[in-house]
Amino acid sequence: MLQLLNNITHKDLRVITERGAAWGDDVMSAPVTPDEFRSLQADYPIVFQPDGSGSFLPVALFGLEQGENLFLTEAGWDADYLPLSMQRMPFSIGIAGDELRMMVDMASPRIGQGAQGEALFLPHGGMSDHLERTNSVLRTLHEGLQAMPEFVQALTAHELLESFVLDVERPDGSRGQLLGFYMINEERLAALSADTIGLLHQADYLQPIYMAIASLSNLAKLIRRHLARAA
Repeated sequence: MLQLLNNITHKDLRVITERGAAWGDDVMSAPVTPDEFRSLQADYPIVFQPDGSGSFLPVALFGLEQGENLFLTEAGWDADYLPLSMQRMPFSIGIAGDELRMMVDMASPRIGQGAQGEALFLPHGGMSDHLERTNSVLRTLHEGLQAMPEFVQALTAHELLESFVLDVERPDGSRGQLLGFYMINEERLAALSADTIGLLHQADYLQPIYMAIASLSNLAKLIRRHLARAA
């Protein structure tokens, strides 16, 4: 139930900022933007998911099966960086003409009850520090999402994405598979001409490409987390 946020209707609204399954964080992945790849690659595998339109969406993997977030602990979120698409919850951007509007999902479990959570507005109606930060997150995320299709188009144009299957054998002998995701093919990248590499560099695509490749070392860490939780 999305509503246009305003300081009259929502003057007493509070938002829960803790991290946990109770607040909707029990998801196995989240959309990310190329500008985040440098921050993401220290903790998460960055892979690509078909978006249903013939293109792809980069995502950070948190788990190996639906509803599994291996970064959630009793203490909260066990990683240094939280993707912008998770930080922004329960807010989103609405577009009216040329204007960006801040929307709030009133059905979100993050909507606080009573004095629970962070206040969004000050007593005189101004935005709280938390809402100011969230507004900045939304704008950064919006800009990243606007630029992303051209980045993904460059990857597909040079056939740099390939599907992969991740097999996992659990302590009890059962097996699991991670399917449906794509990764950047290093060999195809290395085989590109100097001119093509130059064009990718000029477009500022090389860094996120290499960050995404580097992030794949986190797949082994993700498997270890999965096995430790399954033990």
